[in-house]
Amino acid sequence: MIFNGLEFSLMKKEDISVLIPVMKRAFDDDARLFFQKTAGGPPGYDDGSFLEKWGVDSNAVSYRINLGERAIGAIILFIDDKQKHGFLGNLFIDSELIGKGYGYTAWCFVEHRYPQIAVWETETPAVSYRNHHFYINKCGFHVVAVEGGIDRYKAQFKLKKEICEKMT
Repeated sequence: MIFNGLEFSLMKKEDISVLIPVMKRAFDDDARLFFQKTAGGPPGYDDGSFLEKWGVDSNAVSYRINLGERAIGAIILFIDDKQKHGFLGNLFIDSELIGKGYGYTAWCFVEHRYPQIAVWETETPAVSYRNHHFYINKCGFHVVAVEGGIDRYKAQFKLKKEICEKMT
């Protein structure tokens, strides 16, 4: 599916090897910027096991994101149609392309593709200020809770977005 210049295709096992370096760059960039580490991310972010577990082998709906022929990221969603609820499990864009609107385009694709979802939730580290700007200022999420104590390196922001019903 093409949406605003990006291609979204359902993630397959064969996509993992192409997405590993993209995911590694994205998370390592955050680790340097916000955690004062040279590398870091969720377990398995750098060997493909994260993408295999959550993007391919889970009950998630996952997409590889391409700009032309180039894989630039992925998005992992957990959709509950009965409850009209969605959880954004993961969204990453290659760190070389941050700030060019591709993450926002990916989120707009999600809302366009899943108009039946009334409530979206996600979470992000409390220290990841760039993520806060993206989710809150760009995508319209609100912080609904902070979990994990007062240590900003361990705390997580819980975010929620309620979609208003469209007037016809």
